[in-house]
Amino acid sequence: MQISEVKQVNDEIVEAFNRLIPQLSTTNLPPTREELEEIVAAGTSHLLIARDDTGRIVGGLTVVIFRIPTGLRTRIEDVVVESSARGQGIGEALSRAGIEMARSLGADSVDLTSHPSRIAANRLYQRLGFTIRHTNVYRYIFPTHGATS
Repeated sequence: MQISEVKQVNDEIVEAFNRLIPQLSTTNLPPTREELEEIVAAGTSHLLIARDDTGRIVGGLTVVIFRIPTGLRTRIEDVVVESSARGQGIGEALSRAGIEMARSLGADSVDLTSHPSRIAANRLYQRLGFTIRHTNVYRYIFPTHGATS
């Protein structure tokens, strides 16, 4: 297995995320080529991919880093491993690479979230040293354009 950062978006990257994102979320569409290019060019987000021994992309995650008045914040987002490749250490390798990237970018810590129903993922994150933070996570959803209340 090989973990690398995407530096340039090509058809293979687009196809991989078209295949992977539906395995992560049933409510979000896969990113377009333009959106992937925006992620790669942003400088505040780093897209990592995992390839199996045949070279096929079987996983990915994004490391997001940004400065706020209270310090440098780093998050790991959208960790996904292809269902047929789970249980082979790919999620762990991706997560370790994300943690190391955050460290190399100057972060003191890394945050991530995982739905409680993702039992194996939650076990992995705790094994890697992540601890549960007792905080409320809030989300504001913007009403659709033109919708009435």
